[in-house]
Amino acid sequence: MGYIMELRKKVGTSPVIMVGACVIVVSPEQKILFQLRKDNGCWGLPGGSMEPGESLKQVAVRELFEETGLAGAQLSLLQVFSGKDMYYQYPHGDEVYNVVAAFICNTYSGQLLKEENEVAALQFFSLDELPTAISPPDQIVVDYYVRQVTAHK
Repeated sequence: MGYIMELRKKVGTSPVIMVGACVIVVSPEQKILFQLRKDNGCWGLPGGSMEPGESLKQVAVRELFEETGLAGAQLSLLQVFSGKDMYYQYPHGDEVYNVVAAFICNTYSGQLLKEENEVAALQFFSLDELPTAISPPDQIVVDYYVRQVTAHK
């Protein structure tokens, strides 16, 4: 997260537009992978902010591996989320308007290995037993995904 950290040195906690990606990892049992975030104590999707020169898909692949130890073999774009609903204030005060490309990953390899600085736990949840405390920006993505899945049943 070097770019954002450098930007924060200049703008403090003022709102910035933060572009990034997240990944909905779907297990063969159709469960979704969540990570328990250390910053806000909520469950969230693997993901993070874009570094200069990266594509959104590269962000998704990098963040997925860094935070979970999984290598995404195939990622497909679900939707791009932006707008006032994607505003978020981190517990330490930084404010962002997120622009997030959400990807779905059904094919992956590796073993779950949490990133110790950001992730307290990794766990797959079924769609009918999702965690109750989902990080606000991720809640929007998860709700959209659940609506898409249930609409196609």
